Amino acid sequence: MKKKILAGSLAALILTAAVLFTGCGTVVSSHTSSAAAPAATAQTGSAVTPAGVTAPAATPSAVSAETEDLFTDRDLSQTPDLSEAAAVTVADGDTVTLTEAGVYVLSGSSREAQVVVDVGDEDKVQLVLEGLSIVNADKPCILVENADKVFLTSAEGSENTLAVSGSFSGDEDAVIYSRDDLVLNGLGSVTVRSAADGVRTNDDLKLTGGAWNVSASDTALKAHDSICAYDGVYVLEAGSDGLHAEDNDDDTAGSIVIEGGSFTIRAGDDGVHATTSLTVNGGTLTVSASEGMEATQVIIDGGVIGISASDDGINAGRKSKALSVKIEISGGELTIVMGAGDTDGIDSNGDLIITGGTIDVTGQSPFDYDGSCTYTGGTLIVNGQETDQATNQMMGGGMMGGQPGGFGGKQGGQPGGKRW
Repeated sequence: MKKKILAGSLAALILTAAVLFTGCGTVVSSHTSSAAAPAATAQTGSAVTPAGVTAPAATPSAVSAETEDLFTDRDLSQTPDLSEAAAVTVADGDTVTLTEAGVYVLSGSSREAQVVVDVGDEDKVQLVLEGLSIVNADKPCILVENADKVFLTSAEGSENTLAVSGSFSGDEDAVIYSRDDLVLNGLGSVTVRSAADGVRTNDDLKLTGGAWNVSASDTALKAHDSICAYDGVYVLEAGSDGLHAEDNDDDTAGSIVIEGGSFTIRAGDDGVHATTSLTVNGGTLTVSASEGMEATQVIIDGGVIGISASDDGINAGRKSKALSVKIEISGGELTIVMGAGDTDGIDSNGDLIITGGTIDVTGQSPFDYDGSCTYTGGTLIVNGQETDQATNQMMGGGMMGGQPGGFGGKQGGQPGGKRW
């Protein structure tokens, strides 16, 4: 069945099929449901999810200038304004289409249902998940056809499940698929299961709160333009990449910035992959993957990062012609454990710049760089021993027989050498 939801329509007052949310906008529905609408209760109280995840306050008291450039106040607010919200209970077989800007509280347990957002180019929609469960065979559970921005917010204390069990029938191959900006936040938990991508947007993806458990045969969280993380807890299991930002038609797009949050990633390919720059200023990342982190530029200024990898721990390669290739580490705590074979802990196809932080690498080839290395500060620990040299291994551990400081270990700014 199909529902068309028009927030604020006065005509709904005379329809028996309407679902009314006390003190809020009106929901117009062509489908009569026996399920009662949830009570109009404000979401207040402690900012803790059922799993014990502490989320940021509704309006953070101290936000850096850089963070202000990345996130709006509404991006960072974990409690929605329900004063004019509309309640929607999703039933089996429903296609619920939201055609006006507003806040919608979604609940219900259903199979083969879909929530579609199709509003104006300047309109914002907030979907508040309050005990929503949708299981489909071959189509997205939530589809954003058009909007300025959509906020997907888990209500405080709620547990929500969105899953697609089979192969997708169309190009919209994610459980949550958006053609426009998407924000994941809230004070509850959301479990996503997918036979392809978990969450995907063709624009920007903001991660600011909530507990998100995503298991995907392909990529867990994917965006074309950018992924920016501020807070929240994310457990990601992916056949391909955990976090992936890339636009196949534009190699100047596809950046990732992690200001905070907790990420536990198990991926078949890359834990975190960006086309242009990957910047980590804070947060906690625990990554088990073929390659831990990959981008044209990898910049680490903070955070606690643990990587277990079977190829490269951190790799900077030419994915975008707009940027020079480099790895730059100025802060944070970084631990990398490499598998045996032709593997590199930190591998830059350009320059390697280390000015701070703690870097602890275990493996046959801790450092591999094709350009120059500048090391002026920070703590280096290689195979359990502190050192003052980022010796270039080059060509991978397997090629060198595991001997540290082998081929290419020249000093004085020579290619592959170390420059003070």
